[in-house]
Amino acid sequence: MSENKFWKGMLYGAIAGGALSLLDKQTRQAMKKNASKVYQQVSYIVRHPSEITEQVKETAEKIRTTFEQVSEDISYITGKVDEIRELTPQVKEIVKETKETFSKNEENDSVNDLLSVNQFDK
Repeated sequence: MSENKFWKGMLYGAIAGGALSLLDKQTRQAMKKNASKVYQQVSYIVRHPSEITEQVKETAEKIRTTFEQVSEDISYITGKVDEIRELTPQVKEIVKETKETFSKNEENDSVNDLLSVNQFDK
């Protein structure tokens, strides 16, 4: 029972607050203007339901198209991420082999430099 009184009290308080706020002239004018706009919009919808239905269908189609495009983009990005995951070990191996090759070449160059210096000593 106390719940019913609570919600009834909330409703009565809201009504009383709304009524008191209408004592202000600017508030009354703003409410009149807003009520007029709402009335015009509702009456237009009632008189032209097919236009509203068409607009809703167009909006739904745009949303569906956008969703499909986003899904395709996500699939593409996911595919690229998978490719990168597959390529990473291969690239790592290539870099390692390149490093080893350069290391061997540097060692050979050092040995060749030493040999060439020894030839001049003779």
